Amino acid sequence: MSSNETTKYFDLHTQGIGYLNRVREVTPKEGKPFLSVTIAALRGSVDNAQYTHFECRVSGKQAQEVVRKLTSAVEGDSKVLIGFTLSDLYAETFTFKNGDRAGETGISLKSRLLRVAWAKVDGQPFYTAQDDAA
Repeated sequence: MSSNETTKYFDLHTQGIGYLNRVREVTPKEGKPFLSVTIAALRGSVDNAQYTHFECRVSGKQAQEVVRKLTSAVEGDSKVLIGFTLSDLYAETFTFKNGDRAGETGISLKSRLLRVAWAKVDGQPFYTAQDDAA
């Protein structure tokens, strides 16, 4: 491929609403440290919502800025609800180390958090993407 050609990608985006949890800085053995979060995404009937958990590397610049602003609320046990866009979803297996399922295989859904559309802390508006345009 010549230097003036651009690489093309297939995008797989997932949008939803969920609770932001476990904000942390991950330092891999090789490579640069990165911001990581767990999102408990809501699905199903409003009367009987179910959760799907995503382990996310916070990739988008805007998402990194918003998540950093929300870190103290998450760590302070506030309920932080966000509208999000994820990319590049994939599953990875792991083995439970302890508890009732010790030794069993589990599946972790991994993704990249690209964008936070809005955020509420304990039900109160905290951020909307339109705030960035002002």
